Amino acid sequence: MPTDILPLPVTARPCVPVSDRHFRRFPPAAGREEISRICRLVRQLTAEMLLLTGERPAVRRDRRRSECHIRQIAMYVCHVQLGIPMSDIGPCFGRDRTTVGHACQVVEDRRDEPAFDEFVAALERLAGSIFNVVKGVRDE
Repeated sequence: MPTDILPLPVTARPCVPVSDRHFRRFPPAAGREEISRICRLVRQLTAEMLLLTGERPAVRRDRRRSECHIRQIAMYVCHVQLGIPMSDIGPCFGRDRTTVGHACQVVEDRRDEPAFDEFVAALERLAGSIFNVVKGVRDE
């Protein structure tokens, strides 16, 4: 479990377990630790929001596909909404910057579907609000 989640009381801990094996650690001097935390939080938020929609894959292949979609959407939100460069997002997810570009393209193509567009828009608003609160920016 990530070290930034441990101090939370049991009731406030995330419901969906997110393994750290997809996230690499970087030295804090490069500022990568903060970006890694942000990416981890957005991925967790995406997984939780997806559970709210009622999608619960049962088959192993579907579970892998679901993890891939969660990762792609989280990469998209990190890049488009939070403005994190692709070259910084990729290593946080254990992927290359070109994979982040592909993920953004896949999500952008799927936004033609109204339900998916609504889901991503809500996720973008939520992520934006959370990080504005963390930064201390007030909503107008």
